[in-house]
Amino acid sequence: MSKNIIVTKSFAFAVRIVKLYEYLKKGKQEFVLAKQVLRSGTSIGANVEEAVAGQSAADFIHKLSIARKESRETSYWLMLFMRQAI
Repeated sequence: MSKNIIVTKSFAFAVRIVKLYEYLKKGKQEFVLAKQVLRSGTSIGANVEEAVAGQSAADFIHKLSIARKESRETSYWLMLFMRQAI
């Protein structure tokens, strides 16, 4: 069976988000924004995993749409964080 690129990339993204959170936590920087990024950024991969195990095509689509929404939210928090850092 071949690897699912969405599963692989969403997991790698979650790992990077956790590392970012740990880095910010150590420096005591932007705790509130860091928590938001951690929640939404790691949720993407969790929803992708749920989609892969979906019980139907509709369930699969629903879970992937949630992952997409979480990715947009993560993008928002990262943009806000970058704007804050300037």
